[in-house]
Amino acid sequence: MAAAKKSAKKAAKKAAPKKAAAKKAPAKKAAPKKAAVKKAPAKKAAPAKKAPAKKAAKRTPNAAFMKALTPSGELAAVVGDKPLPRTEVVKKLWAYIKKHGLQDTKNKRNINADDKLKAVFGGKKTVSMFEMTSLVSKHLS
Repeated sequence: MAAAKKSAKKAAKKAAPKKAAAKKAPAKKAAPKKAAVKKAPAKKAAPAKKAPAKKAAKRTPNAAFMKALTPSGELAAVVGDKPLPRTEVVKKLWAYIKKHGLQDTKNKRNINADDKLKAVFGGKKTVSMFEMTSLVSKHLS
């Protein structure tokens, strides 16, 4: 008889977790549907609040870029001998490069120097656009 009681208890224990699991499963499925519906309108409203904050910030020019610098003799042959801000020197250099077709056709980041630019670039035939600014800064005072 003791064996019959033990087998009955084991059967009851096995049946109880199955019923509890069956009850919890539908509750889990219903919860994500409600959460997804609530989150969608909140995302649409958030960007509208951030947009006005970006428009309010104004940019001020850096005074170091606006300072007029005198070009050296080699650089003056390309951009002129009047004192110019660094930004204007670079603009005039690019105008000269494009006018004379000195930009490399395969790699647009490289500049093929002519005789005037070789003096500015320290005798180099080809210079990258990033290296150009450091080489030009040596000719400004």
